[in-house]
Amino acid sequence: MNPPLENPTIILSDDVTINGTLTPLIFFSDGTLRWSDSSGDKRLILEKEVLGVSMEDSRITLRCVVEDGINGGILCCSTTSAMVRKSFVFELPYDSVVTWFTTLRQFLDSLGRPKRFLVLVNPYGGQKTALNIFVDIVKPLLKDAETEFTLKETRYQLHAKEIAFELDLTMYDGIVCVSGDGVLVEVINGLLQRYDWETAIKMPLGVIPAGTGNGVAKSLLDLVGEPCSASYATLAILRGHKRSLDVTTVSQGKTKFFSVLMLAWGLVADIDIESEKWRWMGSARLDLYAIKRILHLRKYNGRIHFVPASGSEDYARKISQEASVQDLPFCSPSNMQAGAQENGYGGPNLNLEKLNWRTIEGPFISVWIHNVPWGSDDAMPAPNAKFSDGYVDVVLFKDGSKLGLLSLMTELGNGNHVKSPHVLYFKVKAFILEPGTRTTDSTKGGIIDCDGEVLARGNGAYKCHEDSLMSYDRMQLAVDQALATLFSPPT
Repeated sequence: MNPPLENPTIILSDDVTINGTLTPLIFFSDGTLRWSDSSGDKRLILEKEVLGVSMEDSRITLRCVVEDGINGGILCCSTTSAMVRKSFVFELPYDSVVTWFTTLRQFLDSLGRPKRFLVLVNPYGGQKTALNIFVDIVKPLLKDAETEFTLKETRYQLHAKEIAFELDLTMYDGIVCVSGDGVLVEVINGLLQRYDWETAIKMPLGVIPAGTGNGVAKSLLDLVGEPCSASYATLAILRGHKRSLDVTTVSQGKTKFFSVLMLAWGLVADIDIESEKWRWMGSARLDLYAIKRILHLRKYNGRIHFVPASGSEDYARKISQEASVQDLPFCSPSNMQAGAQENGYGGPNLNLEKLNWRTIEGPFISVWIHNVPWGSDDAMPAPNAKFSDGYVDVVLFKDGSKLGLLSLMTELGNGNHVKSPHVLYFKVKAFILEPGTRTTDSTKGGIIDCDGEVLARGNGAYKCHEDSLMSYDRMQLAVDQALATLFSPPT
């Protein structure tokens, strides 16, 4: 966003009629409109509040988003009032209406807002409200902003990935996902598996919260203090501001999965996946199943290896042991070359063997790796996570009483759980997970959950008979900084 001009100049000025009142209307070079009526001085900021403009006869209509109950002088980014759509109609002299319309239109066009969207709606996610959210909230705003959009409903798992893989990129300025985090993840995986992945992954992506887990949308909107709602998310997309997003390549042999949200093993994964049987409860299922799982707590044998982020080496030395590179179980060629595969992105350009690795031995209650601060509307596992710092945040639970774990879960909403002495919290550039069996039953393994989907299930785990992308064995994670692009509120 351009900084406001200290002394904006007058571009246009005319006497106009609004709501039956004759008043001076002034348009300034900083993009503000000012006028007065019986209730006082009014102001509109075009960049923040105006979505579209139209002209009919001598009338100009501005389609806006404003704070509920206020008729002007408004900023739609306030978190204290709900936003509403509102139109302002100005009656102008016939000899100046075209000049006003052209000037306002040119200003809006100069903002470089996206105008052509592919909208993907998952009608089956969460409480199955995504289509209603699109029709009632998203679509009216898209129309107010005079955008063109193609609507596609996802019909089955990985449908969004197929759409992104086959998409004609020249037809759109962005892809909008009306869902939880799952459709966004599928789209990124589809784009990165294309032969033209280097171009495809530059396509800006928008996410509108409409699922059980809305971690990416919540993280974006929370940056600027806005509520995690479909209206605020849609406005962020329409305004066209962008930010980069790290992508983590999860590898096992030649098999790869591209993650943007999280990977979990142990307690958190068990809660996320096993609670699916209670999906009808909405997001409450996670809280209730967490209580059940903590009261019947499991620990898992295993081992992790990691490359600490720059600046966190001292902390890493306190909590881990130095690892011998010769003994590390790399899951794929250690010199990962971006684009090395003929059929898509091959992973970040990292020579893993030349990095300084550390090791932590189990058993573990939970291993939780996060790319963004929020995992859902009300859980902030990684309060220090950044969208494009080139690292993922690791949250480890190694020990603690059941009562202590229950207490920690209540702190997830504000991120204070990472201050507990029972939690290890640090950033890494690369990571290797060696999952093991339960400490109380060597015949049963766990679940590895990545971005809300099961990557692997051990023997005896929930629905272990179902196919998964990877086997319950060592996995390697490496972060590629700022690979993808998201529509984002301006900061």
